[in-house]
Amino acid sequence: MNKIVFALLGVAALGLSACSKAPECTADVMAKKGQEVVAALQDAVTKDPAKAGELTAKVAEVTSKYQGSTTSDDACKAYDELLAAIKG
Repeated sequence: MNKIVFALLGVAALGLSACSKAPECTADVMAKKGQEVVAALQDAVTKDPAKAGELTAKVAEVTSKYQGSTTSDDACKAYDELLAAIKG
């Protein structure tokens, strides 16, 4: 679980470092998406602890994909991809 939390912190850092160029993806929207990802992840791991490794890998993959991004739109896309992976 700690690995997942650290990976999510990386995604959160991406969101916080992103510029606010996309009005539809504001800092408030990113914060809400981040909270949704954390809640969904905690729920998924609580329901099925065996999925923790798979989810950690997916979080790392998405974090790596968007690591060099500087737009809030990309940060929101990263959160959306994570939510889809966790819930999917």
